[in-house]
Amino acid sequence: MELKNLGWDAHFSDKFSELGEESWFPARVAQDNGKSCRLLWQEGELRAEVAGRLRHEATTGSQLPAVGDWVAISPRREEGAATIHAVLPRRSAFSRKVPGEHNTEEQIVAANVDIAFLVMGLDRDFNVRRLERYLTLAWDSGATPVIALNKADTCADVESKVAAVEAVAWGVSVHAISAVQGEGVAPLKEHLQPGKTAALLGSSGVGKSTLANCLSGLETQRIGGVRENDGRGRHTTTHRELVALPNGAVLIDNPGMRELQLWADEEGLKQSFEDVESLAASCRFADCAHGGEPGCAVHEALATGELEQSRLDSYLKLQREMSYLAARQEQKVHLVNKERGKKLAKFIRGMKKNS
Repeated sequence: MELKNLGWDAHFSDKFSELGEESWFPARVAQDNGKSCRLLWQEGELRAEVAGRLRHEATTGSQLPAVGDWVAISPRREEGAATIHAVLPRRSAFSRKVPGEHNTEEQIVAANVDIAFLVMGLDRDFNVRRLERYLTLAWDSGATPVIALNKADTCADVESKVAAVEAVAWGVSVHAISAVQGEGVAPLKEHLQPGKTAALLGSSGVGKSTLANCLSGLETQRIGGVRENDGRGRHTTTHRELVALPNGAVLIDNPGMRELQLWADEEGLKQSFEDVESLAASCRFADCAHGGEPGCAVHEALATGELEQSRLDSYLKLQREMSYLAARQEQKVHLVNKERGKKLAKFIRGMKKNS
C-alpha cells in the first residue's frame, strides 16, 4: 500500500522526520474503537494501542489519535499489531464540542480532511439553520465544504430548496443528488482526487452510507432505512471509518450526529455568515450588537428585505454559543490553575515542616 494513496505528502513527511526516531513508521488511523485503533500503513493493516506515555501526557482527549490522523508507530508484524507513540500535527480537523451541557472538551470528528461533504436530506431532515452550523465548523476546520442535498428523487420542490441553501452557503458549491439512483453524484466524485481526503458529515438518515458506497464504488457500508414516524435515520454507520479508494483518494464516513455543538473561532463564523459580517462592517459603531442601535446597517438590511430575520437570529445564536463556550473554558482553566496552586502550597508547607 503506497502511503501517498492514503494522503501522505511532503508536509507529513517533514513532521515525521522531526520526531527523529528511525525505528518508527508512519501509519494512518482508519478506525478508533476507544481502547484500540485500526491502522493503514505501507504493509497493509494493523491493530494498535496507544503507548502509555502518550496517553498519560495527553491533557485532553483531542490530543489522542482520531480517525484521519497520521501517527508514528512501532509495528509488531508477527502479531499484526503496533504501538502508537505520537500523533503528527493535524493540517485540518473537523471538531465539535463533546456532547453534554457541562462538558467543554473538543471532540475530533475527522482529522486531516481536504473536502467536507455536508450531506442533508431533501425530506424532513431539511434544515437550513442546522446547515449553517455545519458550515461554520467546516470553514473553521480548514477543509473545503461541499454541500450534497440528497434524496432529490423524493422531493417535489428541489429548486426552491437548493435556492434556500445557496442563499446561506456563500462560496460553497451545492449539489442536489440521489445517492440511491446515482444521480447528480458525478460532480462530487471530481473532488475525490488521488492523495486527497474527503469526509461525509451530516445527520442520521440523510443517506451518508448510501453515498459512501456510491462514491467509492465499493459496498463499504451497510444501508439502513428511516423511521416513518419522525424521519430520523437508524445508525447503520456505528463508527467513523477511513477507506482507501481504488483511485488513490481517501473517504471518511461518520455516524449521524444528533447533536452538533460548536467548536470554532470567529473566523469560521465570519466565513459562514459573510453576508451578515459585510453588513456589520458598515454599522456606525464598531461594537454594534445589531439590536436596534442607531446607524445599524444590519437592521437597515432587515427593513429593506436584503437580510432575513431568521438568518440574523441564527448568526446571533451561534455567536452567543461561542461566547458562552469561551467563558466556560476560561472558568475551567482558572479552576485548574487554582487547584494546582493549592497543591503546590500544600507541598511547600510539607517541605518546610520536614526541614
